[in-house]
Amino acid sequence: MKLLIQPENGIAPLVAAIDKAKKSVDIVIFRFDRAELEAGLKAAAKRGVSVSALIAHANHGGEKSLRKLEMRLLEAGVTVSRTADDLVRYHDKLLIIDRRLLYVLSFNFTHLDIDHSRGFGIVTRKRQLVEEALKLLDADNDRTLYKAGLDTFVVSPVNARKQLLALIHRAEEELFIYDPKIADPEMLRALNERAKRGVDIRVIGAVGRRRHRLQVHPLSGFRLHTRTIIRDRREAFVGSQSLRKAELDSRREVGVIVRDAKVVSGLINTFEADWSAKGSAPTIRDVPHELKKTLKEMVEKLSPLNPLVKEAVKDVVSKKGSARLNVKEVKETVAKAVKEAVRERVQEMLNESAEQ
Repeated sequence: MKLLIQPENGIAPLVAAIDKAKKSVDIVIFRFDRAELEAGLKAAAKRGVSVSALIAHANHGGEKSLRKLEMRLLEAGVTVSRTADDLVRYHDKLLIIDRRLLYVLSFNFTHLDIDHSRGFGIVTRKRQLVEEALKLLDADNDRTLYKAGLDTFVVSPVNARKQLLALIHRAEEELFIYDPKIADPEMLRALNERAKRGVDIRVIGAVGRRRHRLQVHPLSGFRLHTRTIIRDRREAFVGSQSLRKAELDSRREVGVIVRDAKVVSGLINTFEADWSAKGSAPTIRDVPHELKKTLKEMVEKLSPLNPLVKEAVKDVVSKKGSARLNVKEVKETVAKAVKEAVRERVQEMLNESAEQ
């Protein structure tokens, strides 16, 4: 079992995993803007690997990008499915390689989440976890009912409330929590009860009520996106669900509870460093400033080879006809495509930043 820590580990481990796939790649996508991953998925399909993508039916402001991604992947030979619309949101992020290696991620496949946000990922070959993830994937692909079969595989709205509440109740000494906003009444009661009994509870993030017994600090330096609970330095939950009613009861969220000593130690070290860091957390007012560096990097990478730009150019050419385009028009077309790609991604990143 391994731990991914963002932004430190970056995109490379995910790209490498897809590049090494021999038989199959299964990916669950809520948000996506990484050209490297898209290229990896297409290359895997081209070399004969069975590549399947389950893509959310909607996200806040990003549906247009998801639908374009679906078309690009389909054209490359990837099997694409779309989640049902029975739940408010399908917010889980999974990657399964050769049906043997599972990545459970708290972060999306985006520049903002991977390069500028605190996020974690659990990488495991543990057979029970892999099989349970595949069972969930089959159910969501087929739009059938998923029944939880493993207490350590935490799925909203199926067993998340029960398992996370039990995790909190098991705390005897410490609870270290990353959460953008704890607001569920039952979870807050459980946390306050533990604190009353002397459990040291520290939260990096926010709490939705003013009156509570929890120590709360904002994350300094970059955006908080992970949802993580570390219990008594013995076990930890990493996933996509906050301790909020909607994410526990109305959305598809996925996480895992792990007891691997090395993984738990890595989470503790990161939490303690983040807890000790000085400064205030970025707020929505800070987003435009935060985006400047990201957008500069994106613009530098955007070229006619970038999938977003390539698709936009293709649309223009198909409408006007390549024979009627001169050099000047080609340059103008590319410039417009870049501008449109950046505009769309800026809006989506603003929505994503506010989506806590």
